[in-house]
Amino acid sequence: MALTIADIRHLFDTYGDTSYSGEPVTQLQHALQTAALAEEAGADETLVAASLLHDLGHLLNRQGETPSERGIDDLHQYFALPFLRPLFSDAVLEPIRLHVDAKRCLCAIDAGYFQRLSADSVRSLALQGGVFSVEEADAFSRKPFAKEALLLRRWDDLAKQPQKTTPALDHYMRIIERLCTQSVQA
Repeated sequence: MALTIADIRHLFDTYGDTSYSGEPVTQLQHALQTAALAEEAGADETLVAASLLHDLGHLLNRQGETPSERGIDDLHQYFALPFLRPLFSDAVLEPIRLHVDAKRCLCAIDAGYFQRLSADSVRSLALQGGVFSVEEADAFSRKPFAKEALLLRRWDDLAKQPQKTTPALDHYMRIIERLCTQSVQA
């Protein structure tokens, strides 16, 4: 079953105020900050949309507060994809699907990256398969949309500031609506 634009809005309106896995922000704050960072970096609308929606799987497959503390990997990077696939192109979907593996890759290729991860990101990294080997990181970097996923991951890591001001959800919902309209027309 596909989500509608109204369903996406409803998920953020209903569950967006829940805590973001032990971080000092809510799910909605995290989504808005990630999208704002993408926009500030000059990303195209597909990557801005992916940035907003990258953790939608947490809102669809609610596992309670900080599931990583209980040894749960909720596979959120995959969970939302069947619901979003009828609405969006791979330019939106693939960075979402790859953003967890992008964390695993960055730990392998950026010497200081692991030390900058939050406690929850370190816990979830272990549940998600751990740091990539050099060979796995190389293979990941050759995948379509890997570059976009790496950018999304870096914004994801920075989007945990409780006082950061962002555009409102309505701003990003208009982007989502434009992309859905384009996808339907294609």
